[in-house]
Amino acid sequence: MAEIINMPRLSDTMEEGTVATWFKNVGDKVSEGDILAEIETDKATMEFEAFYSGVLLHIGIKEGETAPVDQLLAIIGDKGEDISSYLIEKGEAQNSTEEDQKINVQNEEMIVNNGNGKIEPPSVTENVEIIKMPRLSDTMEEGTVSSWLKSIGDEVNEGDILAEIETDKATMEFESFYSGTLLHIGINEGESAKVDSLLAIIGKKGTDVSSLINQKVINEVVSDNIDLGNSKEEVIQDIQEKKIEKVSNDSLIQNNNLDLKGRTLISPLAKKIAKEKGISISQISGSGDGGRIIKRDVENYNFQQYDTKVIPSEIESIIEIENSQMRKTIAKRLASSKFSAPHYYLGVEFDMDNVISFRNQYNSLPDMKISFNDIIIKASALALKKHPEVNSKWLEDKIIHNIHVNIGVAVAVDDGLVVPVLKFANQISLPDIGKNVKDYATRAREKKLKPSEMDGSTFTISNLGMFGINEFTSIINQPNSAILSVGSIIEKPVVKNGKILIGNKMKLTLACDHRTVDGATGARFLETLKSFIENPILLLV
Repeated sequence: MAEIINMPRLSDTMEEGTVATWFKNVGDKVSEGDILAEIETDKATMEFEAFYSGVLLHIGIKEGETAPVDQLLAIIGDKGEDISSYLIEKGEAQNSTEEDQKINVQNEEMIVNNGNGKIEPPSVTENVEIIKMPRLSDTMEEGTVSSWLKSIGDEVNEGDILAEIETDKATMEFESFYSGTLLHIGINEGESAKVDSLLAIIGKKGTDVSSLINQKVINEVVSDNIDLGNSKEEVIQDIQEKKIEKVSNDSLIQNNNLDLKGRTLISPLAKKIAKEKGISISQISGSGDGGRIIKRDVENYNFQQYDTKVIPSEIESIIEIENSQMRKTIAKRLASSKFSAPHYYLGVEFDMDNVISFRNQYNSLPDMKISFNDIIIKASALALKKHPEVNSKWLEDKIIHNIHVNIGVAVAVDDGLVVPVLKFANQISLPDIGKNVKDYATRAREKKLKPSEMDGSTFTISNLGMFGINEFTSIINQPNSAILSVGSIIEKPVVKNGKILIGNKMKLTLACDHRTVDGATGARFLETLKSFIENPILLLV
């Protein structure tokens, strides 16, 4: 049976790779462990070996060509094996007959590729650049346009900020890579769309892009039908039944601060200020482009121009808060983690007397300030180096033990939770851990974290002790195998040397994925962690 080999992700930041050299040709025999090719990543040129044995039946990316991660690289199988079905799945099949491919929609001949569902018109409008919803993080599947900083008809220069896009991790500015006139906006403010969806079109002023917009609509119809397994005749019928309206350049120019769906047009900053002041945005007149409400409209709002009515206390009322893209992604991932990974929990109580004395001594030194959280991060990193089985992740066919220690630190923000990552935390000094965590937390709340600063964690720590929480459990941040929940330090009676004294205790709970971390393994890790925390001098060795 043929084995599909895709462009591998050879680094955590790699998005595409270039085939520098092929060491095998189509028809050559391949053994497991043979070097297939040299692949150039964003960091280095690396040898890529085969994980299967057989005959090289197909090369999908030629020498010198660049392709995104997960694109078809090669196919290995038995000699003479028919691989046409695999090529169709990957969108590389030969076009079928013209009769099977051509359909007529509103007297315009379009070509349907039955392999991938895309429609290509006989000619593409020149002098325009298609801008798609970008993938701003490696886990991003869809994005939400928070605000457009350019309107249709505006001149755009390379490097100008086009829009603010909310991803699963942060709200980020998206700049233009082209110069020209903004001819079309494909995703309105507040709307969400999948990665690679039509975001905007930039080109020469006055260029008619209606055919490109219609093409997008038709492609969506075809794609939906193919996903449903419909026949060519059903695809054609569905397209013919759809009323595809030509979109003119001024169709998105809004009035009365309402978009096409009747929603109020308001900038994110103005919306935030209105919420803080308790002002209903429906009462504000917008002075921005197309009637959009902006900051000065909210600041200049006069409360006295509207009659206020006293609402009886017994009247029921609600506040609807639209789910942000971050909140939806958090919900999706946590649900997936909770219901796919078999969680179990190990709770321990640590003696914090020595830690308190250690921290007080450390902070008495000039320019030295560390927190209890910094100590726990450092201790966890050192313990993970001794227990790589806890510093692991589950794959369907293997378990990966990470030798490097990248600790994710959960930070609460207005929209939910972000997890910036301390890379190689075991090698970072206590003061530098504190500085990095503080910097990450500040920028996380300001939505200025880079996607690369939130990727690649191997273990996660969540600390609610600062909020007075004594003990809690967390959901594992996959693909990690474990997460440590840190409670507050409390004074309580303890027995030492036969005497009842007042001691300082802290409870920690380790949530483990039972597929990768057995109970005894988790217990041994906590035992090592306990030795580091209760003897903090070891953190300096």
